[in-house]
Amino acid sequence: METSAFDPPEGSLRRSVGRGAVVTAMAQGVRVATQIVSVIVLSRLLSPQDFGVVAMCAPVLAFIALQDFGLTQATIQKTGIRHEEVNYLFWINTAVSAILACVLAAAAPLVAAFYGEPRVTGLVAAFGLQIMAYGLGAQHLALLTRRMEFSRLAVIDVASAVTGLVVSIGWTFIDRSYWALFAGTLTGAVLPTLCYWVSSRWRPGLPRKVEGISQLINFGAGITGFNFANFFARNLDNVLIGKYWGEAQLGLYDRAYKLLLFPLSQITNPLSKVMVPALSRLKDEPDRYRSAYLRVMPLILLVALPGVAFATAMSDTLIPFVLGPQWRESANIFLALGFAGLLQPLNNPAGWLFVSQGRSGDFMRWGIITAVTSVLAFAIGLPYGALGVAVAYAVSEYLRTPFLWLYVGKAGPLRASHVLHAAAPFVLGAHLALALVWVAKPMLQAQPIIALAGGAVLSYVVTIIVALAFGAGREALREALRLIPARGFSPAPSEAK
Repeated sequence: METSAFDPPEGSLRRSVGRGAVVTAMAQGVRVATQIVSVIVLSRLLSPQDFGVVAMCAPVLAFIALQDFGLTQATIQKTGIRHEEVNYLFWINTAVSAILACVLAAAAPLVAAFYGEPRVTGLVAAFGLQIMAYGLGAQHLALLTRRMEFSRLAVIDVASAVTGLVVSIGWTFIDRSYWALFAGTLTGAVLPTLCYWVSSRWRPGLPRKVEGISQLINFGAGITGFNFANFFARNLDNVLIGKYWGEAQLGLYDRAYKLLLFPLSQITNPLSKVMVPALSRLKDEPDRYRSAYLRVMPLILLVALPGVAFATAMSDTLIPFVLGPQWRESANIFLALGFAGLLQPLNNPAGWLFVSQGRSGDFMRWGIITAVTSVLAFAIGLPYGALGVAVAYAVSEYLRTPFLWLYVGKAGPLRASHVLHAAAPFVLGAHLALALVWVAKPMLQAQPIIALAGGAVLSYVVTIIVALAFGAGREALREALRLIPARGFSPAPSEAK
């Protein structure tokens, strides 16, 4: 395999993936805990209207993810990438970020007019600073990921999350408004960019044309197509609820979504930093590729799904306890979204497979399917308010799931049957756990913290018992037990390089 100075040391895959999975999991544990603390503390310091104003800008935040045009993934994937190619992509990222920041400033009054909320004007324009920060650090982040420097990335991730939370809370003592939330998110964009520049030790030169760059841009185009489609699928619900039901309903929906589905994405998305580079290096060895993915995926389900099942079943206790009584109306929305949460830890990692196999075109087409079906679901649920949107979205997630895995399995080493065999014990177990916790809930009428702890224990116990009834479940549980003394995931000798 052709290599470059931007590649990790030869023969380091086993060590890098093992260490990377451990440090990434630890960093994400801190990040998710920080997010939960943020939701709890800031929900008590700020009003639903403040969160509603920021949620009206959520499409702007999501738009930030589109700005790199898939070029960071192109840098990670390209075999033997050169300085000239990275430099060219850096200047594309920078130029696009500057253009988008100007577009946001110009469009801010239109966004405010759409919602009928003048406070949105300054907030939308201010998010241009965040876009510039991400654009300036995109290629430096890609190089650190390509080199599998996961320990550095984990430290930066944790420092950024904690610092952003501290800034948001501190800002409430200066101005108890939605600007406290913006201050935290801006800090979470600027600080990591500075750290990426220091850690990567790569510096751009003057922009100049490079031969053969079209291959990288074409790969990025497929990723961009998916991101644009995913942008509508993930954000049109906020837009519609804010437009037709106002900031109070949107605030309730946003808090329920942030407390449940956002932490779930924070489990799988950062692991892509480990799994995409590792799977990319195994893509020409189908057995090792399949084995590596099928070892990691059930462990994600084992960790995430029982927690989702318990939280969903006990939403009427969990929401007032965590957020305060003024958020009680979010409980039913949380309950509906919880059913979508029982499938998202299974479905979200499908992106690892599309990207690592170089199937950015397929990735884009699936994103379009997801966007169309999600928009249809939002339209069906909108007349019934935020709760109706949540219910319709959960139903659409169930309807899409089998088609997703059939589409993934049409090419590459992984088939839908492989995923079904590995995932079924935990998906089935989590659904049964939700039902049993719901039935047992009247018997858990103690102090809220005791009732919640009892529900969580019951959910994990039920899921594990169900998993033990399946051979794949027993193997995944044995793998989980092996990780404890091993202090982290490490590919089996047959998979290591």
